[in-house]
Amino acid sequence: MRFLLFSVLMVFVTTNFAQKTRTVAFYNVENLFDTIDGVNDDAEFLPTAKAQWISKRYEEKLSHIRQVLTEVGNPIIAGFVEIENANVVRDIIKNQKAFKNYGLVHYDSKDARGIDVAMIYDSCKLKLQQSGFIRFVLPGDTSASTRDIVWAKYKVKKESVFVLVNHWPSRRSGAEESEAKRIKAAESAKSFIDSVLTTDKNAKIILMGDLNDYPQDKAPQLIAKSLSPMIVKESGKFGGTYNYKGQWEIMDHIFVSEGLKTTGKMKAVPNSGKIHSFPYLLEEYKGQIVPFRTYAGTKYLGGYSDHLPVSIEISVP
Repeated sequence: MRFLLFSVLMVFVTTNFAQKTRTVAFYNVENLFDTIDGVNDDAEFLPTAKAQWISKRYEEKLSHIRQVLTEVGNPIIAGFVEIENANVVRDIIKNQKAFKNYGLVHYDSKDARGIDVAMIYDSCKLKLQQSGFIRFVLPGDTSASTRDIVWAKYKVKKESVFVLVNHWPSRRSGAEESEAKRIKAAESAKSFIDSVLTTDKNAKIILMGDLNDYPQDKAPQLIAKSLSPMIVKESGKFGGTYNYKGQWEIMDHIFVSEGLKTTGKMKAVPNSGKIHSFPYLLEEYKGQIVPFRTYAGTKYLGGYSDHLPVSIEISVP
């Protein structure tokens, strides 16, 4: 009888240790440009520019991003936006013992400012099966002029997961005036998601990104018809990832499919969405606590980003 109980206990312990939890993270790193004059519109981020974007400052920003990734838990997948090219993401992880096994998924987009989206992944746990990008033309344009949606399909043992990284059009021209552009981005992402779910209703999907919209807005609500939001006001101390005129709001999102919540061994941990507000990511400005950004105009502050990072936890077989 004792032997039987011991055997049952050992099976229970072994099973639980085999089901490890890993982080999936997203971070708008705010204008991660290199210091080299490229073919894109990067004049603002050069050593000769008024903002004096020199190598020392670039290296400091890379160090800041590594610090965040480490404290978030060396994510199994991390999505980035506001990166100039693949090389700046490689510079984050190269020659770093903690990230030596990370792979990169990146495609050059047609964004007018010359910024892209990308993701890194732990190649010891994930096998990259496919990757690509979703390119779309915004209302009023005649050709693509915004960030692509980059996607990848990974395999973990016998299970697969799709990941989409997004950076939807900004509100610079006004929230209402620019809303149609974000709806177009949402429709493009949703079309891809729905095609995957049509093939397999239990497909595991993660959508992450700076959507430049709040959870209640029309474009994120389109995604919420197919996926479940994991980042909510309760996910963080301030109830948001971005501070605009003293108000915190969620602009950085992670959504997951029902299949990632209910089927298989790879599952999203319920209520695991987090908005990370480590003290070094914040500063006080005019009596308000706000993200500690790299620049204020052309004045170098030496901070991290104007957005806070977000993450969820998933069990990994």
